[in-house]
Amino acid sequence: MRIHKKIRLFILLLLGACNAFAQNTSDNEYKKPLKQVLSEIEAKFKVSVKYSEDMVKDRWVPYADWRYKPTAAKTLAAVLAPLDMKVNEEKPGNFKLKYYEYSRLTPEEGKEKLAYLESFYTDKASWERRKADLRPCMFEALQLSPMPAKPKSKPIITNKRVMDGYTIENIAIETLPGVYVCGSLYKPLKFKRKIPVVLCPDGHFGDGRYRADGQYRYAMLAKMGAMAISYDLFAWGESLLQFDGKDHRRSLAMTIQALNSLRILDYLLSLKEADPTRVAITGASGGGSQTMLITALDDRIKLSVPVVMLSSYFSGGCPCESGMPVHLCGGGTNNDEFAAMAAPRPQLVISDGGDWSANVPDTDLPYLQKIYGYYGKPEMVANVHFPKEGHDYGKSKRLAMYDFVAKHFGLNIAAVKGADGKVDESKVTIEKYPAMYVFGDKGEKLPANAVHGLAELEKAFAAAKGK
Repeated sequence: MRIHKKIRLFILLLLGACNAFAQNTSDNEYKKPLKQVLSEIEAKFKVSVKYSEDMVKDRWVPYADWRYKPTAAKTLAAVLAPLDMKVNEEKPGNFKLKYYEYSRLTPEEGKEKLAYLESFYTDKASWERRKADLRPCMFEALQLSPMPAKPKSKPIITNKRVMDGYTIENIAIETLPGVYVCGSLYKPLKFKRKIPVVLCPDGHFGDGRYRADGQYRYAMLAKMGAMAISYDLFAWGESLLQFDGKDHRRSLAMTIQALNSLRILDYLLSLKEADPTRVAITGASGGGSQTMLITALDDRIKLSVPVVMLSSYFSGGCPCESGMPVHLCGGGTNNDEFAAMAAPRPQLVISDGGDWSANVPDTDLPYLQKIYGYYGKPEMVANVHFPKEGHDYGKSKRLAMYDFVAKHFGLNIAAVKGADGKVDESKVTIEKYPAMYVFGDKGEKLPANAVHGLAELEKAFAAAKGK
């Protein structure tokens, strides 16, 4: 009896194995559970793959065993491709499972893309044709062709403060009916002639435009003789009085942020003290994306300083940077081409060793110098690289920007230097949040016509475009 039970158990196990083997054929696309496949890859290549259970639950991989490559990285890339997933290698042999990032290539793929793009142009004339193809498409991709009607309201300006060598005003500009972008406008305390304009779009940093490193930058530019304006990302800062924070990750955020920058530029250039021949833009991270995009779109920008964002293989992971299909223009483009559209206007690219801008000196800068060379001005594009620094707009990066803007716009950098001849930021007043609010501590001064929520924004946008 016991022998019969053992035989029956063996037969059942054999049948189960046969059934499992039979199921794993081309008739069923050789499917295997993703979790099992990852375990097998870990064992085969002696690596580790980190993931959460919800990422692998109920997911199957077709033709899993047929996708094996000589290395773990290539095998994982092949196995995960049908699932629109990928891995990042955080350190040798340690991978983290991620959902597919449409905005990110590998560094090697970025170089290949750059070489492909370069095949479209070999001189100034062919590059100008490429640029003429890209720009109108970018406006269309942003849904800004035609541009929505501009509100006729005047900016709301409140709470002027007088500081050491500069002034600050809170400002809100209505960029669509009922849609406001808020910022801080810094000006020199005294000036006798027209002064440069510097747009400072914010990036994805904590505290937004209220953070200290931003306030140093805006104030120092003003003390040197320029007017500088910082302004909120969409659905950040005071924009949260109108929209939910999650709306920032909707594709329309990219459109609204571009529109905000263009409307702010319209306003600043309407001021009698503004010098339209000296207009700059600089920002880091998401602000760096804005810097390259707005410079590519608008020739009124005469100088640009994108910070820790230029990369041949990363277009910005937030929908506010890549949510609209601008990078699909011209049969496919990237941020390097956007940056190149600044040529031959002065451009300083600031990069570091701790993010996707690490390859700028070896990959992106030579490309930009080539484009600037078509105009006979390769020296007008420069790079300051900080290999041991990370993703920020820290003091060393600010100092590089001060020098560049002062050099090209004739600012008085001596006004911000101490007795030792070094730039001194210590006389800048770092303010707390409430001082910079346009609409009050609790938003009680928000205009009555303000729209609320994404649905109302979409209606306002469509109406402004006459749809």
